[in-house]
Amino acid sequence: MPSTPVVMIHAQARELLVHVDVPQILRKLFRDLAAGLAVQPPQQLVVFPKGAGDFINYLGVLSEDQVYGVKTSPYIVGEQGPLVTAWTLLMSMQTGQPLLLCDAAELTTARTAATTAVAVDALAPRQARRLAVIGSGAVARAHVRYVQGLRDWEGIRLYSPGLKTKTAQEMSLIADLDPRLEITDSLEAAVRDADVVMLCTSSANAVLDPRTLGKPALITSISTNAPRAHEVPPQSLNDMDVFCDYRQTTPASAGEMLIAGEQHGWDASHIVGDLPELLSERVALPNYERHVFFRSIGLGLEDVALANALYRLCVQD
Repeated sequence: MPSTPVVMIHAQARELLVHVDVPQILRKLFRDLAAGLAVQPPQQLVVFPKGAGDFINYLGVLSEDQVYGVKTSPYIVGEQGPLVTAWTLLMSMQTGQPLLLCDAAELTTARTAATTAVAVDALAPRQARRLAVIGSGAVARAHVRYVQGLRDWEGIRLYSPGLKTKTAQEMSLIADLDPRLEITDSLEAAVRDADVVMLCTSSANAVLDPRTLGKPALITSISTNAPRAHEVPPQSLNDMDVFCDYRQTTPASAGEMLIAGEQHGWDASHIVGDLPELLSERVALPNYERHVFFRSIGLGLEDVALANALYRLCVQD
């Protein structure tokens, strides 16, 4: 008989995620990818008619856990601005039945930030001491939480144009992240002498030109649903050592990679390595003679792995 899946709303997912070691789950996931124990298909982008928005499906298979799944995330155009939601469906490879339908907002925030943290841990110089964070929303705050213990940071600087509209409560959430955190009044002040710069925005266009940095640094960048979104100028890829979360899928979705390929002579073959290669020690670490750029687009496998972890916790209870 068909089973009834667990339905997990936003608040339940947030409560259970506290008990999950998200970076460790992702490290295993990328090692499984390297070992051929997981499957990560390309993202599936479907555009709504008449410019009404789009949705992206993120797929993934975890053979050791005998589960597969899909996260679907619509970008719905509206008069009050775009509406973005996300839901993850977890399926059993043994019975073919649904196990979990989960509001993926918290999963998306956690896996986005934790993927960056895994990359920072793998790529940042061991002597890195100055961290810059560009962004101030939930994703940016999660980035700080996941990376704050990865190096002996002497300073953490944060800048975001959106700080001007934050409530006192939101500002308190930022200030309480880490005693070393300093809020700056300009991008230039935040990135000055930075060893690592984490771009954690929802911007559709470039927010940082790497040429403005005073020394070679690790720059990390994430995705938003806006078409061809990018946080660095596409032409800057030609002057950096480029890494990504998964080389088989990222170049076909990352906005700056698509534009750089079409307009600036860049090619996906220039990617030095991805997380499966880094975590299985199949690729050399950068020498920092120039900037290092890490780009993640968000993988369906990450959502499936976290949904599976939450499902297991829920079943245990």
